[in-house]
Amino acid sequence: MSLLSELFSDLFARQDNALARIDPRTKLIVALSILAAVIYSPTPVFPLAIVIACVAVTVAIGLPCRLIALRLIAPMGIAGVLLVLQSMFSGSTPLWKFPAFGFDLTFTREGWHTGCLMAARVVGGVSVMLLLSSVTPAHRVFLALRSLGISKTWVEIAMLMYRYTFVLLDLTADVTEAQRVRLGYSNLRRGISSAGVVGGVVVLRAIDQAVRTNEAMRVRGYKGEIPLGLLPPLAWRDAWIITGSAFVLSGILISLEVLFR
Repeated sequence: MSLLSELFSDLFARQDNALARIDPRTKLIVALSILAAVIYSPTPVFPLAIVIACVAVTVAIGLPCRLIALRLIAPMGIAGVLLVLQSMFSGSTPLWKFPAFGFDLTFTREGWHTGCLMAARVVGGVSVMLLLSSVTPAHRVFLALRSLGISKTWVEIAMLMYRYTFVLLDLTADVTEAQRVRLGYSNLRRGISSAGVVGGVVVLRAIDQAVRTNEAMRVRGYKGEIPLGLLPPLAWRDAWIITGSAFVLSGILISLEVLFR
């Protein structure tokens, strides 16, 4: 398995642990509730607390620290960009000034606070999804989505996208490695050219794969619906988990709103 495929794989979600045994609908509802609380949090404290908790639980269930770090690098980069842009282009109270390229770059107090909040929300939301994907295999997530009333068409599209994402990621890794062996990334100019070739190859392969998949499904009797299994009714324990999570999150948000009003 290539590094790119490993980043998106749900292999570790198939382990047996207390979180993995909870009904996927319950985990999905709780995860979406926490995500909503992170988005509406008036302070970075709650999202950062969620980041710490999710990462700690993910490590505790056995996910390698290296893989956790790799999965968080991209969202943390996005969060950093948001923080810098908000600090530079919003607000009016100067906080820091840095001379660069003949200009004085000014970071503002209001922009810094807004940027910290946005960055914390981004990393917090990704951490919640990271934990969910670490304790719930993809096929059970799709079953939960269908059981919660999501359209069959959208669930089927998501299933096919997830399946063929790994095919295209492996293709990308193979083409990139072949280019690297041929010194395709020996300098910046050749690297940009090689990256463009990789993008073109992947797009063409995706179109070709879509045609072949459609033909293969029709040959096998596809008539507009992929059969999906059924999940058992929710137990009382799941109802208590959902209700308790809703009360706790509501209490936290109300407390933060009062404290930071």
